Amino acid sequence: MGQKVHPHGLRLGILYDWDSKWFADRDYTQKLHEDLRIRRFILEQLPDAGISRVEIDRNANLVTVTIHTAKPGIVIGRGGGRVEELRTALEQMTGGRVRVNINEIRVPELDAYLVARSVADQIERRVAFRRAIKQAVQRTMQRGAKGVRITIAGRLGGAEMSRRETEAAGRVPRNTLRADIDYGFAEALTTYGIIGVKVWIYKGDVLPAEREYEVPEEEEAAAAEPTPAAQPGGPVHVAISVEEQEAVARQSGGGEE
Repeated sequence: MGQKVHPHGLRLGILYDWDSKWFADRDYTQKLHEDLRIRRFILEQLPDAGISRVEIDRNANLVTVTIHTAKPGIVIGRGGGRVEELRTALEQMTGGRVRVNINEIRVPELDAYLVARSVADQIERRVAFRRAIKQAVQRTMQRGAKGVRITIAGRLGGAEMSRRETEAAGRVPRNTLRADIDYGFAEALTTYGIIGVKVWIYKGDVLPAEREYEVPEEEEAAAAEPTPAAQPGGPVHVAISVEEQEAVARQSGGGEE
């Protein structure tokens, strides 16, 4: 059996950071489900905004929600009215202060979830699935990706038996920890059933930065001090080669005999 690991979870703490940044001792379960409700509510309220992910950061009495979207104008709304309505609804849901930040995704073709959502939407509109995934792969590679892999599974084309189709380009080293691989999953709701879409996008390796080691002050001071000169009348050390040492040893041996 294939042992499948989520590419984002595998690299947590190595390349990627957590989407929820908070610590709770006793009420961990309540806050966890509250995070899930917040994300579900935002995606339901803004289905056409191209939202890729939602980050949640909790401080003492403030919840900061950061929305990563390809269409920030839809999230903000006319004169900022839509984002204000969203903030008010989130405050009622959480019972505390909420701050909403919006980050724009400048290249949506390099975001795995948005690519998967785009393919799923095309399949729902009855576009031929092979053409949908081929065009998605080509667009992603044209935007500078090192590799992309798209897998769809389900009753493709309304077939009786479900199957799996894969389209790939470039290379996607899924077992390399330093590889920056974005992963996204979406579902297409068709009349024949659900078709799942998985997308891996390889953007290159993230090499570790060179570490600068701190030298203790005592060692720096010792290295800066000049070497003491030989005292007058004291021993003088001269470096000689191995052959000269052997010649001196032979001479001293002959003199003793």
